[in-house]
Amino acid sequence: MLSDILHSIQAKRDHEPTVISLGQVWVDSMIKVPEFPVPGSFMNAESIARSVNGSFAVLEAASRMGAQTELASILGTGPWSDMIRRALKRVNVRHTGITNKGLDNGLRLVINDGQERSFISAPGAEVRTDAHTFDDVHPKSGDVVHVSGASLMNTGAVAVESFISRPECAPDVRDFRIVLTPTSMMSTVNERLLEDIVLLHPIWVLNRQQGRAIADRLGIEVDETATMRVDGGFDDSMSALCDGLADVLRAPVVLRAGSRGAWVRRHGEPVQHIDGFETKATHIRSAGPTHTGALCALLANGWNLESAVQIANAAASLAITKGINGVPQCPTYDEAVALVTKALKDAEHAD
Repeated sequence: MLSDILHSIQAKRDHEPTVISLGQVWVDSMIKVPEFPVPGSFMNAESIARSVNGSFAVLEAASRMGAQTELASILGTGPWSDMIRRALKRVNVRHTGITNKGLDNGLRLVINDGQERSFISAPGAEVRTDAHTFDDVHPKSGDVVHVSGASLMNTGAVAVESFISRPECAPDVRDFRIVLTPTSMMSTVNERLLEDIVLLHPIWVLNRQQGRAIADRLGIEVDETATMRVDGGFDDSMSALCDGLADVLRAPVVLRAGSRGAWVRRHGEPVQHIDGFETKATHIRSAGPTHTGALCALLANGWNLESAVQIANAAASLAITKGINGVPQCPTYDEAVALVTKALKDAEHAD
């Protein structure tokens, strides 16, 4: 059911609430082809489009939703780094991290035939991290720190491990939130790092594939009998997965499902389903980063988790309809609220 989140009271802050990302940023070069080329063959591309990717999309969404934003990870010097800096400036995101003056940021080649995509990654400055990369990152009360799954899979893991091991990050003393978006490749994450992340009790924001990967890695048993029904039992299976994850992780879980909305559970409380918004399916990238960025922005501004998820659902839905070159574009806060307001009025009339 839709909840009237528009009457939520924002918490008072003694400073400007900030979303701080520890995630990596690189440039994507997407090449559209009529079909995947045979090795050794020649083919003309139908189009090519470059865009800044990685944690940039999360920060862009958070900024457009009204939060102050910072990128704390490494940027290099060179054409790709320059492109990233211009993009950050355009969406009012400050870079507060280290600059690697001897290396450019990475490039990822995306080959797309309209049905499937293949990726070739050439990492750069963003992965040249160490235990001191985030030494100057000091979140204040009410801030939101975002940790991306990509940072857990390569040398970025060293920097993340060092940050979350600080005494001020401990759950019982932490006065800022940590939002984690894991990877579907959780099998590659270091055992010790994964254990430390679980003990950190962050807010886990993930889709079904990522949720299943976490469940498999941690040995979480999830009742999948609902998926064997004639109707597929999708909602029931998502509820069960969210329930199982929150039980073991002992932390808030936000399990996204596109137009179906999200299942939310705080440890010790029942699962809640927060409705989504119908969106025309298109062959573009996921709006997951938009959802995460909007959620982080609203949490930084004092919204409770369930209310923030409802607005994030609306933002992700609108982002799909505003895609540019296959990249979802986050709406403004006012646009997202307008969609929720309309849905609330429609629900009242239906009753």
